[in-house]
Amino acid sequence: MFGRNGFSVALVARTQKTLDGLAAELREAGIEAAGFAADVTDRPSLVAAFARIKERFGQVDVMEYSPAPKTFTDAMIAPLDATVENLQPELDYYLYGGLTAAQQVLPEMIERDAGTLLFTTGGSSLDVFAGPPEYGNIAVAAAALRAYVLKLTQVLTGTGVYAAHVPIFARIGSGGPETQADTIAELYWDIYTKREGAEHPYDIR
Repeated sequence: MFGRNGFSVALVARTQKTLDGLAAELREAGIEAAGFAADVTDRPSLVAAFARIKERFGQVDVMEYSPAPKTFTDAMIAPLDATVENLQPELDYYLYGGLTAAQQVLPEMIERDAGTLLFTTGGSSLDVFAGPPEYGNIAVAAAALRAYVLKLTQVLTGTGVYAAHVPIFARIGSGGPETQADTIAELYWDIYTKREGAEHPYDIR
């Protein structure tokens, strides 16, 4: 949606090969795009990716942060099994990754008094009962990112910089049209253009 409206697109994920394939699809559609491999749990890796993005495309006007685990089953920990050790990776993934990403663009956005930051999590960040108990550590970490974003909106209110949280109550691409990426992309474009509200749940339950 953003690419079709004139934006260049910088993609960030762990695997360069995957990124290259996605970027090629976008370029075939007439969208300027490139991929930049990074691990959001590795702060220097993520910082370096943003440096390469700025070198290639210039300033970042819109940042969308949506961490996705390799598999849900590998990450799931029920509350009774939670420890500092198995919760920490999810905090690194959601909260600290999101914070690190924001730090790479927010100072310049504030200086320009313009920019948009969108952060996506699963629905359990908003409704802890949306998933099974085994989502315990994921829900805690995603809720921490949500809290950061909502507090961020407090200090950005009245400026030209807009931030919002998007909790999605759906497994993207898993069902009917309402779960498809193109449909959900329309929501993000609507949020970006209207710039209203700090939180925009996408709930198809």
